Amino acid sequence: MDRSITSSASSLTGGTRARGDALFATIVRCSALLILLGLGGMIAVMAWGARGAFATFGPEFIIDPTWNPVTQHFGAAAPVFGTLVTALISIVIAVPLAFGIAFWLTEIASARLASVIGTAIQLLAAVPSIIFGMWGFSVIVPLMARYVEPAAAHTLGRLPGIGVLFRGAPYGTGFLTGGIILAVMITPFISAVMRDVFTSMPAVLKESAYGLGMTRWEVMRRIVLPWSRTAVVGGIMLGLGRALGETMAITFVIGNANHIGWSLFSPGNTIASLIALEFPESAMGSLKFSSLMAAGFLLMIISFATLMCSRWLLRSARTAK
Repeated sequence: MDRSITSSASSLTGGTRARGDALFATIVRCSALLILLGLGGMIAVMAWGARGAFATFGPEFIIDPTWNPVTQHFGAAAPVFGTLVTALISIVIAVPLAFGIAFWLTEIASARLASVIGTAIQLLAAVPSIIFGMWGFSVIVPLMARYVEPAAAHTLGRLPGIGVLFRGAPYGTGFLTGGIILAVMITPFISAVMRDVFTSMPAVLKESAYGLGMTRWEVMRRIVLPWSRTAVVGGIMLGLGRALGETMAITFVIGNANHIGWSLFSPGNTIASLIALEFPESAMGSLKFSSLMAAGFLLMIISFATLMCSRWLLRSARTAK
């Protein structure tokens, strides 16, 4: 009799667990489906809103640098160019800086100091983007106009080849300033990911390397980075994704000029800043409204391309292991 009672209780418990597991699986499946539906809905809305611009200008909308609301002639080449250039500048600056921060926090700094500095870096990631824009406009732009850009023009501007990147009037605003502000914004994200990955590495691997006589830099280059490169690439792509879609911070410092300039000092524009500035002034259903929707659609395509690139890099890193 006791056995029958025990078997009945266990069957009831097993049935309850099975129902709970089924309910949990259904909730998780529905959550994933909602994310896909939301993403698909956004893509559909952007594509539907952009149909007027693509029907009027065709594929030339992507390569046309003209954006003139007066003549109702719109092209996305200038903001697309500004988006890619500023994001590239920010990654070039932020990745070495973030790596240096993560390396110092995990390998050189004391535990107490690393905890304090690491917390401060994480708090920096929580600062609103408009604060970075205001800081950049009031502090970085004057410094760039008075000191950095004139000095770069007199030195780097005279070099053959790359000198064209450092020529022009020192306005202070432009692609270089925008890239610097974006670099300051995304550095905490990338360094936080790198630090967490470096910290989570098994200590026995590093201790064995130190036991063989390796220096700290050799341990980082030969042991830590190969072990953690998948997550490092993921962190870099996370920062790049934010740099591509940043709006208010870049709007303050890029100059908001819809033209393509090869000098890093020249004012420009990005897709996000263009939409933020002109979307409230565009009438629903107008050609300008459709062109802005088309620009947003292009930004989503660029973001997806970045994600696909990161997936490819991560897959390559796993294969190389």
